[in-house]
Amino acid sequence: MIQEERKTTFKDSSSTIQNLILENREKLTISGVIDVLSFDDQIVILETELGMLTIKGEDLRINKLSIDTQDVIIEGNIVALTYSDKEEKKNSSLLGKIFK
Repeated sequence: MIQEERKTTFKDSSSTIQNLILENREKLTISGVIDVLSFDDQIVILETELGMLTIKGEDLRINKLSIDTQDVIIEGNIVALTYSDKEEKKNSSLLGKIFK
């Protein structure tokens, strides 16, 4: 499989290209990763150019992490991928969630 990497210098979401490649629910390759916020064997939370990305599964491990090229490879039994907006995470509070 040939993967063409396309990088942009713009940071707004309308021109940002992010690739998520999931192979057999066992290997996830992600581009456009800014930072790894949290990880253990059941959950990985990443800050990406398109928002916060939460990966849930079992026996998860980060096999490649390159902040310079913004690439991450996660292996394990991947169950769920969930995006949330950056602003939502920063401004969320318990009371805000209750009265939403």
